Amino acid sequence: MIGILLLLLLLLPLFLYIAAPQIRKMLSSGVCTSTIQLPGKVAVVTGANTGIGKETAKELAQRGARVYLACRDVQKGELVAREIQIVTGNQQVLVRKLDLADTKSIRAFAKDFLAEEKHLHILINNAGVMMCPYSKTADGFEMHMGVNHLGHFLLTHLLLEKLKESAPSRVVNVSSLAHHLGRIHFHNLQGEKFYNAGLAYCHSKLANILFTQELDRRLKGSGVTTYSVHPGTVNSELVRHSSFMKWMWWLFSFFIKTPQQGAQTSLYCALTEGLEILSGHHFSDCRVAWVSAQARNETIARRLWDVSCDLLGIPMD
Repeated sequence: MIGILLLLLLLLPLFLYIAAPQIRKMLSSGVCTSTIQLPGKVAVVTGANTGIGKETAKELAQRGARVYLACRDVQKGELVAREIQIVTGNQQVLVRKLDLADTKSIRAFAKDFLAEEKHLHILINNAGVMMCPYSKTADGFEMHMGVNHLGHFLLTHLLLEKLKESAPSRVVNVSSLAHHLGRIHFHNLQGEKFYNAGLAYCHSKLANILFTQELDRRLKGSGVTTYSVHPGTVNSELVRHSSFMKWMWWLFSFFIKTPQQGAQTSLYCALTEGLEILSGHHFSDCRVAWVSAQARNETIARRLWDVSCDLLGIPMD
């Protein structure tokens, strides 16, 4: 009996290796099947120099859009932009500096973009950090809340009039299934009273969904629609701050999506025709997904909006 168990343990890695393509296919059933082309359209993708963002930008470029890779590491972004240009044949792939941990950088990006472009049809708020040791942004915000939520909140605010002028247009916010563990602790939004790196990520992902829903409520009738997405568990650089998570990703690598698979739901929400009726909803595997009770709380969503405006110096309407 022990011999059989040992044999099974020895054969398990081989089985997983052989079955990996089928397992990945089963776990990534959602695929963006839209055939829409994007000539003359303009898109901005944050964090587009790696992972899901890179694959999202590549697909938008493949369809003919003028794509801005908004990223902190410009040198790396230039290499990715050149790669996308070669693969797609689309030379309208541009790199611009955007550090979401610094509101000055966000404002500078927006100012330059608005001066350069007459339109904006697709904004994909994709960049993010995960499980960072406790640290603060240049403006004193806890890093997860500052980058994942407040940074994208400010960026969207600054580009909102251009999105309205370019309607129909869309905003896609990349959230996570982890939002189910999130809570918005207004008395500890910057993590100064208590802090857990894993939960801080969850809180920020909940904020992404609440932002999406409140933004949708405020944009009714504007022609701008907004969606939040869970990309799935994806093999990306997001876990770079956690040795434990990197080990877990390696251990379960057979079950983890590729960045291309992880980009499908963002692309689905950005491209699928007739999706306007589902504005404000949360998506996973290219279909509407259930969100937590906290994520459905309109009172929390409105308060988070007001608090975010106050922190960022945005006039409240």
